[in-house]
Amino acid sequence: MKFQTHTLKNGLKVLLAPSKGEGSVTVMAMTGTGSRYESAKENGMAHFLEHMVFKGTKKRPNAKAIAEELDGVGGMFNAFTGKDHTAYYAKVDKRHFETAFSVVSDIFLNPKFPASEIKREKGTIIEEINMYQDMPIRNVLDDADETIFGKENPLGRTILGPKKNILAFTRKDFVTYFEKNYVAENSAICIVGSFSEKKALSLAKKTFANMRIGDVPSHEPYVHEQESPRVNLHYKKTDQTHMVIALPSCELNSKKETTAEVLSAILGGGMSSRLFTQVRERRGLAYYVKADHDGYSDIGSFYMRAGVSNTSTEEAVKVILKEVSSIKKGVSAKELKKAKEYIKGTTALSLDTTDAQAAHIGYTSLVRKSTKDLKVFNKAIDKVTAKQVKDLAKELLVTNKLSLTIIGPHKDEKKFLKLLKV
Repeated sequence: MKFQTHTLKNGLKVLLAPSKGEGSVTVMAMTGTGSRYESAKENGMAHFLEHMVFKGTKKRPNAKAIAEELDGVGGMFNAFTGKDHTAYYAKVDKRHFETAFSVVSDIFLNPKFPASEIKREKGTIIEEINMYQDMPIRNVLDDADETIFGKENPLGRTILGPKKNILAFTRKDFVTYFEKNYVAENSAICIVGSFSEKKALSLAKKTFANMRIGDVPSHEPYVHEQESPRVNLHYKKTDQTHMVIALPSCELNSKKETTAEVLSAILGGGMSSRLFTQVRERRGLAYYVKADHDGYSDIGSFYMRAGVSNTSTEEAVKVILKEVSSIKKGVSAKELKKAKEYIKGTTALSLDTTDAQAAHIGYTSLVRKSTKDLKVFNKAIDKVTAKQVKDLAKELLVTNKLSLTIIGPHKDEKKFLKLLKV
């Protein structure tokens, strides 16, 4: 999808993707910061602050006022926090564009952070942490990041943060973090759907002209140092074992990034992929099994994950690693073509709504530092060759970089460590 980029004098980006055929419009405000930009004591602040901006502004004094205004036009609104970006959005019928713009810009620019609400919201955040800790299918991904990136680096910490931090945060902490990270040059207003470009740009210039300026936040650099396989067992009495096998991979915008995407699709992207065929269809070891690739500015992670019976965990690890070893021997022209079409197709489907499109262009601009549209991505995918996939598999999928993370009733690390060979 194509989008226009307008940069205000203070550095804020206005990203516009008009589409006359849409019945809705999404207004999203995004900042290029997240949990990766936190110190150990700040860990959890980016996400907690995401909750707090909905608690009131000078114009809209409390959460109810904000909710009633958007409910009153049948809009949907939400927010999300990642490791390298945070966003707030409202999606409404195109007739109510100005309402959505007004609310989203107000909470993004003028949150009050009332101390009484911070105190009350701590309970909500703690329960959110408890909820996810009771969901091993999700929690294993946090554990896997800790395994591969380590506890000392922000990439290895959870987005929600530890409970002790949540309980210790004060209003001053929120104000300090907000003023440091929510600066114009590190932010974007993304508008997608049916709207007047002229009106949108005029509103953006008027509303965000005086947004605070400051240095773009920086994060702790990451250098992966690993000389042997790692195992991280999280003992928990569960009916099913959840596992992640991960390795360090290509960073964002690397020349090899699209090759890593194709490699992960061949290995575990879809119901005809190698892992799905071998682990689920032929052996019945798992309900879900997949492979994927994530990227950050200086490193990526290539991972395979599955949910298996507690008694079949070792067998599942062996089968997955056998497929990892096999793919280093090469891929066929047929599965290469299928993987490319799978990636292009699923990407297009994932951008089927105005809110997903807004998140995409914000991420592209603020995190990737790019203006490239989907056509450029598809062309890059099409250019990937079988030789490039084979070469990258041999480069990335090596024994000494393997990490295995497991949540389930398992305690014998040495037993699993012996299996980690490709």
